[in-house]
Amino acid sequence: MSEKTEERHASWLELFFDLVVVAGVGQLAHLVHGSSSWGGAGLYVVCFLAFWTAWMCFTVYGNVTGEAAHTAPVLLAMAGLVFMAASVPGIHDDRSVVFAGAYIAVRALASRMWEGRRDARVVAEWPVVHAGAGLVPWVVSLWVDTPWRFALWALGLALDLLITFTVSREGLAASISARRARRREPARQPAFAQLDLAHFGERLGLFTIIVLGEGVLTVTDTMTEVPEWHASLYWTVIAALALLAALWGAALHNGFAGVPHLSPDVLGPRVLLPLHCLVAGLLAVLAGGLGDVVEAVEHGHVEATTRWLLCACVAAFTVLGTVCGLASGQRPKWAFGALAAGLAIPAALGFFSGSVTPERFLWLLVLAAGASLAGGLPSRRPRQAQRG
Repeated sequence: MSEKTEERHASWLELFFDLVVVAGVGQLAHLVHGSSSWGGAGLYVVCFLAFWTAWMCFTVYGNVTGEAAHTAPVLLAMAGLVFMAASVPGIHDDRSVVFAGAYIAVRALASRMWEGRRDARVVAEWPVVHAGAGLVPWVVSLWVDTPWRFALWALGLALDLLITFTVSREGLAASISARRARRREPARQPAFAQLDLAHFGERLGLFTIIVLGEGVLTVTDTMTEVPEWHASLYWTVIAALALLAALWGAALHNGFAGVPHLSPDVLGPRVLLPLHCLVAGLLAVLAGGLGDVVEAVEHGHVEATTRWLLCACVAAFTVLGTVCGLASGQRPKWAFGALAAGLAIPAALGFFSGSVTPERFLWLLVLAAGASLAGGLPSRRPRQAQRG
């Protein structure tokens, strides 16, 4: 009988480190909550991607090193992420320099942890931890005023994404060997790190739970600020919670690593990690937008910007869930039915729901987001259901 490998779970250090996500997502959601411009949404995308990338660099470190992870650098990275989160409310002012400086420090520390060790390994599935090209625009941005500073941040993040999807294992190993040679370090053949996909599923799922929890917190806080409670407010809050539950069902109960309707082992880390970032970013937008919908109960209609943001998020979530469901073995009949509901309802709400009450608006989004749950799990083909 073969010995069964013990399933690994997040360590106490990793769980403590993930507490910074609570602060980060909470502050980032405020860029959407109460914002009436698309510029605010664009800045949110850049800041969220930066925060997630910095968090992911040390999540990968914990995934590879396990119990051998050093506590001090993880706590230093946590402090850097706290500074990033605390800078978000003043991101349009001089605190954007703090945000950029903290991001650069966390990324530089992560790179040092991989390339400054004797047992240094190459993380081929997440080359961002080694690449310095994406940091150059961030460093330059320290001497540039806004809004060009934000444009440089976006450029740096775009370079990171380009590197993630284009650099091969061999190319990355050769680049690191050449860098070590320039520093006159002892020549040694780079070893490739082995990523634990199941462990990633748990860590990324925890991140998603925190984002959904921010939605619950936003709805609760906004409800406490409404002076008069009545039936319309109650139904709006219940609808908001139902929408979050539908998203939880697709992303976690029927999904993997916070990605809706995805089975384990369908995607490798190089695709899975950016896809999780996209889904988590959509859910964080929803978390902030739900507060605006609850506030809208007082005047009876949802503002156009908030309406379109939430509709676009639900539609994008549905498309991603449909693609991942098909890749995981879902039957096309289910997938296309879910896609039709998940696109048609948000589109109709975006164009024609200017006079629809907040509670009806959210209940229709619940219908759109929940359509994939009607038959999604039972329709999964047996060969996919048996995947470990």
